Amino acid sequence: MSMLPIFLKLEGRRCLLVGAGNVALDKIGSLLKTGLRLRVVAPQARPEIRQLAFDGKLEWAQRAFEPSDLDGNLLVIAATDSPEVNALVHRGAVERGILSNSVDDIPNCDFFFGSVVSRGDLQIAISTGGESPAVAQRLRREIDEQLPADLGPWLASLGRLRRQVLATRPRGEARKSLLHLLAQRTVCESESCPSRQLAFAPLEDEQAVDEFAAIPEKDFAGVDEQLDQPEPSLTEIDPNSSVSAETVHLVGAGPGDPELLTVKALRLIQTADVILHDDLVPQSILDHASPSAEVLNVGKRCGVKTITQVEINSLMIDRARANRSVVRLKGGDPLLFGRAAEEIAALNRSGVPFRIVPGVTAALAAAAAIGCSLTSRDGASNVILSTGHHAQSHNRSPLPEIEDATRVVYMPGRDLHLLAREWLEQGLPPEFPCAVVSRATQPGQEVRCTTLAALGDAEPAPAPSLLIAGWAVREIAAAEQLAAKGVPVSV
Repeated sequence: MSMLPIFLKLEGRRCLLVGAGNVALDKIGSLLKTGLRLRVVAPQARPEIRQLAFDGKLEWAQRAFEPSDLDGNLLVIAATDSPEVNALVHRGAVERGILSNSVDDIPNCDFFFGSVVSRGDLQIAISTGGESPAVAQRLRREIDEQLPADLGPWLASLGRLRRQVLATRPRGEARKSLLHLLAQRTVCESESCPSRQLAFAPLEDEQAVDEFAAIPEKDFAGVDEQLDQPEPSLTEIDPNSSVSAETVHLVGAGPGDPELLTVKALRLIQTADVILHDDLVPQSILDHASPSAEVLNVGKRCGVKTITQVEINSLMIDRARANRSVVRLKGGDPLLFGRAAEEIAALNRSGVPFRIVPGVTAALAAAAAIGCSLTSRDGASNVILSTGHHAQSHNRSPLPEIEDATRVVYMPGRDLHLLAREWLEQGLPPEFPCAVVSRATQPGQEVRCTTLAALGDAEPAPAPSLLIAGWAVREIAAAEQLAAKGVPVSV
């Protein structure tokens, strides 16, 4: 049976999901990304779904399904472990003229979820009509490997230029030919951009379009070269490639600025079937995930734990064993204060292969944000990295060694009184320079410069924050110097 592939605008429309177990959780990420109003009906729900309901991202009715639940919905998904309930949901939806999907139950489906490759507004959806979602996922990875990572921004620029052409050019073959030509060219925001000059030059007919098309330019981001490469078959895919399923990737998301992601981290985020992210990973980074990806917040913030480490380990292992590519996305670098050792041990015990992708850690990002070198030939030959929990009991070596280091304290806490007193008792001088950096590299970045003597009296800094202390900071400790560089400072 032939099906019609369409892309639906669902923002603000109502959708019903019956079931709140693992199968339902797989669908929720892609559903919520569309902006629809999601209602979940189930007697019990996974902790992640309960948390989404608590955060107001969906509504959870804690009871069994009733046919009246179907009323007023545009779409319905049945994702329970009861074939009888799923069939009942489908029959009720058909009676009401509502499109429905029963997960892994082809006869009771009006539509199927595609496996999606995305680059911004560009989406390529692959469907096997429910016959083999695993094949669709592997085809998605093949296609994704061949698309440039910057295709999304190019498409956005092209879209803006197209709307300008539609607003200023009359209908006709000349405008149509022009739009087709622009779709094959580099587009940038500069007024000297050849494509922009082509779009607004006086064009009277198709011959004129051809003449302007001769303006030389470089091929866009190597698209032609990439697409000309022979496509690997399903049997030729390297199981150890960077987008292989059955492999968990521990990926560093950096300090929060999407432009500080590594190229490999960005590709993995874009191609992952499952992303398990810390609470500090901002939405601007998560927006790069595929619309079909399952994106789960497994963060533990300020001592509040909505999910245990054992549960996180189970999620990684279960999703990988289900032949899904998993990205465990951690703020900064995954190997610094991210409990990676526990996750690596769990993966080793389970026999699930893993790879580690480093990221820009907060210490380096914060130092760069305030224009400070963490090491100095004049007085900082060491760098000490610690957390607020352990900084108070740090190194008690005698002077001058105790000062011959830059101390970087992750998650120093809101009350720096104890830490400051402990360091003073160790022998550090009251004038020891300190800088508290909040939201390094992100919008709203804030830097507060002080001394060790005044550190305990400093106002609490917005999270996430990091403390840098040492003589290497003195060059930038003055607020006037930071302000001259355009960095927001509060002293």
